[in-house]
Amino acid sequence: MLPTLLAFVGAAFLIAVSPGPSAAVILRQTVRDGRRTALATVLGNEAGVLFWGVAAALGLSALVTASQIAYEVLRFGGAAVLIWLGVQSLLAARRGGGAAPADGADAPRPTPTRWSAFRLGVVTNVANPKAAVFAVSFLPQFVPAGAPVLPSLLALAVLWTLIDLAWFVFVVWVVALVREVFARPAVRRWMEAVSGTVLIGLGVRVVTAAP
Repeated sequence: MLPTLLAFVGAAFLIAVSPGPSAAVILRQTVRDGRRTALATVLGNEAGVLFWGVAAALGLSALVTASQIAYEVLRFGGAAVLIWLGVQSLLAARRGGGAAPADGADAPRPTPTRWSAFRLGVVTNVANPKAAVFAVSFLPQFVPAGAPVLPSLLALAVLWTLIDLAWFVFVVWVVALVREVFARPAVRRWMEAVSGTVLIGLGVRVVTAAP
C-alpha cells in the first residue's frame, strides 16, 4: 500500500511540473495580474483536475476517449482558448505590455476579477481532452490490489488535485516575488510576446497533434 502511494505521489508531482497549457496560463496570469488573480486561476485549474479525476473514477472520461466527436469538440475548443489568450498577449505586447499609458492614451487594461480568473483556469483544464485520456489511463494503475476501486480512485483524484495545487501555489508565490522585475515596460513587453507565442504554439499543437 505505502509503496504504491509513494509511487503515485512521485508520478503526480512529475505530471504537475511538466510544462503544458495550464502552466503557461498560470504564469501569464501571475506576471500580468499578480498573485491573487493567479491563485484564482490555479483554483480553477485544480477544479478541472478534480473534475477529470472524479470523471475517471466514475467512468465518464472514458466516454470522451471513446467518442471521437466529444474528443474533437474538446480538442478544438481548448485550442481556441489557448490561441485567443495568445493573441491577447501579443496585442498587449504591441501596446506596450500593459504599462501605464501616456497622457491622452487609452486607460490601462483592468485587472480581471477573481471569478473570471477562476473560470479561465477551469476552461483551460476541462477543455483539454488529453487530461481526460491521462486521467482514465493514469489513476487506475495505482489502485492497490484488493482495494475497493471507486473509493480508491476518488481518493487518488483528490490527492492528485492537492499535489497539483501545491506545485502551482509554489510557482505563483515564487514568480510573484520577482514580479516587480516583470513589471518594467521593456520586460513586460518581452514577457507578453513570449507568453503569447507559447500559448498560440500550444493551441496549434493541440489542433495538429494526433488524438
